[in-house]
Amino acid sequence: MSEPELDVVGIGFGPSNLALALAVSEHNGAGGSPVSTRFLERQASFGWHRGMLLDDATMQVSFLKDLVTLRNPTSEFSFLRYLHSRGRLIDFINHKNLFPLRAEFHDYFTWAAEQVADQATYDAEVLSVTPVEDARGEVGAVDVLSRQGGRLTTHRARNLVIGTGLRPRLPEGVTASDRIWHTSDLLHKLPLVRGTRPRRFIVVGAGQSAAEAVATLHTEFPESEVCAVFSRYGYSPADDSSFANRIFDPDAVDEFFSAPEEVKRQLMDYHSNTNYSVVDIDLINDLYRRQYQEKVLGRERLRMINVSRMTGVADGPSGAVASIQSLVTGETSTLEADVVVCATGYHQADPYAVLGDVAALCHRDAQGRPKVERDYRAATDPRLRVGIYLQGGTEHTHGITSALLSNTAIRVGEILGSVVTRRTAPALIAA
Repeated sequence: MSEPELDVVGIGFGPSNLALALAVSEHNGAGGSPVSTRFLERQASFGWHRGMLLDDATMQVSFLKDLVTLRNPTSEFSFLRYLHSRGRLIDFINHKNLFPLRAEFHDYFTWAAEQVADQATYDAEVLSVTPVEDARGEVGAVDVLSRQGGRLTTHRARNLVIGTGLRPRLPEGVTASDRIWHTSDLLHKLPLVRGTRPRRFIVVGAGQSAAEAVATLHTEFPESEVCAVFSRYGYSPADDSSFANRIFDPDAVDEFFSAPEEVKRQLMDYHSNTNYSVVDIDLINDLYRRQYQEKVLGRERLRMINVSRMTGVADGPSGAVASIQSLVTGETSTLEADVVVCATGYHQADPYAVLGDVAALCHRDAQGRPKVERDYRAATDPRLRVGIYLQGGTEHTHGITSALLSNTAIRVGEILGSVVTRRTAPALIAA
């Protein structure tokens, strides 16, 4: 055992568990009963969507929805404190913009992670989670085995917070290669084609990442054709109007959690256009302007292959060959490209996949999804006394903010509050 039994072991150290580490730091610094933690991250250092940190890409949420402000507006870990530390506070104010560059927000996350580096272990792969049973067969703790290089370490914990994030999703039957990319690898893969004078790129998808990839490739490769393939007539704008944005409010989580299943489905259908398969209107207008300009000048490099879908893609002898089907006629044609970029989104990893035998004690609903309490604690067999908290994978219970930054600060405050309350009142909780 590497250290005494911990209150919390966090699996993953992305923005959500980073926000929790900041909340713990503030809690411990306030003089209350300390909460002991250890966050295990498989990356060698903090990183968040590095492959899409495009120079001109901006955040789609206000800087006030940072890691701490909605929970504690006076926090020393706010984006404003970060700006002050970097000597850019006045410059940012003069910019008159609520939405920082994505690269700047990533730097803010990195700065925040440095403030709580004592809670995190990087380059640590979680190998197993083993239940620790008492004489009555109750599981009061778990042993988390991780590997860092050639070193194995075990942490015993009374609570787990799973923040393993999202996984890139490729179309069914498609395998990534040097010619077939997911947008999450865009910046990592671009060096492979720089200097090769690519003739054509294909970008599949209709969301923000797809539009950003199209704009980036069109700008960076001025001699190349860029073909956007999607099933709509055009990119749809994100609904970021004031009333629609209430779906991201903390109060909306309470309402969604208590709503009947039918209402939950309706709310997700009504407001999916606030986040899914939508694009910032400024970027839509910019891409339309580019395409129209090319038509006027008689050299069309930006092609919109709309009302269509890619049904397959494979590496050929001289490029990737994509099969494109028209949704109107049903006809399929082939299109060869130097690179096919799939902006086909992400899927939530099964949060219980890392739990081993402990997963069998965690309840699921009829559709196989985790059953989760309002405090983000998984509903479990009574024998499991360990708290299993989920940062992600709770969209079906807590709404659209489950995997988004909008409500992160509030969510981690609720998780920390639950951990502290249950630790200090075990008899009440057991009853």
